[in-house]
Amino acid sequence: MTLPKIAIIGRPNVGKSSLFNRICKKREAIVHEEEGVTRDLLYGKSSFFSKPFAIIDSAGIDPKAEGVFTKLMEKQAKIGANEADVIVFVVDGRVGITIQDERVAKFLFTLNKPIILAINKMDGEHDPAIIQDFYSLGVKDMVLVSALHNIGIDDLLEKALEDFSGVEEEEEDKHPQIAFIGRPNVGKSTLFNHLVGQERSMVSEIAGTTRDQIDMLFEKGDKKYTFIDTAGVIRKNKARSVIDKFSAIRTEKAIKKSNLCLLLINIKEGLTSQEKKILSMVAENKKGCILLLNKWDLVQDHKMEHALRHMREQNPILKDIPTLIISAKTKRNIEKIFPLIDQVYHSLSQTLSTSKLNQFVETVMQKYHPPMIMGKRLRVYYMTQVGKFPPAFILFVNYPHLFCPTYKKYLINQLKKTFKLHGVFVSFFIRGKKQEEAFFNSDKK
Repeated sequence: MTLPKIAIIGRPNVGKSSLFNRICKKREAIVHEEEGVTRDLLYGKSSFFSKPFAIIDSAGIDPKAEGVFTKLMEKQAKIGANEADVIVFVVDGRVGITIQDERVAKFLFTLNKPIILAINKMDGEHDPAIIQDFYSLGVKDMVLVSALHNIGIDDLLEKALEDFSGVEEEEEDKHPQIAFIGRPNVGKSTLFNHLVGQERSMVSEIAGTTRDQIDMLFEKGDKKYTFIDTAGVIRKNKARSVIDKFSAIRTEKAIKKSNLCLLLINIKEGLTSQEKKILSMVAENKKGCILLLNKWDLVQDHKMEHALRHMREQNPILKDIPTLIISAKTKRNIEKIFPLIDQVYHSLSQTLSTSKLNQFVETVMQKYHPPMIMGKRLRVYYMTQVGKFPPAFILFVNYPHLFCPTYKKYLINQLKKTFKLHGVFVSFFIRGKKQEEAFFNSDKK
């Protein structure tokens, strides 16, 4: 069964994201005193007395406000409200009813969905007359809550889920978890929206539109993908606001959460020092990587193959990373992204047999012998795979100190070439002969 969805809706700065975090039991949404911090829809999962459910956080609806962000944010919030089975309409109990609250209520009644009024920030003494005023909004079910102090949350969830029987949450399928990463305004959200076929991520010409991490489960044919759109990674000296710093932290978390990253680059600007730092972050976390050179629609009088060859000649680091030139705006070549994702994910998840690995070791060592060091030469007795995501291997050798960095690099390059592990950062662990004996003895127990 599909999980029931609860959407949190309301005007700006009434504590929607704090309530979302409280229900999710972790800090998924950015919370700040500044209005309009949440811009995109955020999706989370939680459960209440064995009743699993999905929860949606939304931007504040302010029908009277103007500006490009305000209109986009309101559009996102309405998408979330339409998706939901139950709407939690959040208001500020300290402030009382505002004209904005009345306008939001009027919009919500047009949806013909169950609505629960959550009167937030009720963590101290309050005037009963203020509570009575909220009945004028026309919402029958009301609950007093304090997202900050965890007051009334159980009552709210009990009311929201009373018409839903408990459903067993399906065991999570193993499928690609894909993070869209890169500097601000390189086209991440535009590509995200085109791939999923919906405007789930806000898009504008203004850098930094996306602030939160946006997760979405997407099905294409018989395959599932989870897409994670992120805010752009800004250089630390340019991350002036607290919110920018939060966004950068969320991007790093998205990389760690994913098993595969799509790194978008503005093809007109090339691979900057910032993208190289992002690549280093991906490599440190041993995530799969695909490079997308975006905004080809802005390039004139050049051929794709020439541009790609030039990019690789200028940046040797890219030679082992699957690279595709695209235009997210015009959708050029974006249909080729899914085959690349499937290819890299297969490399991350496959298990190579021990016999194939030892045959590989014998072949590559015959092709290029390790160097003599202090009269001794490295010998590899055995190689076996010990992990996936990323592929991890143990090599048992005679003397670990003879396994020099250049020979390690040679073996890794040959391994990727032989087994087509492109876009994958593999891990090698080196063990000596005594450790080999201990390994096999423990394996026999």
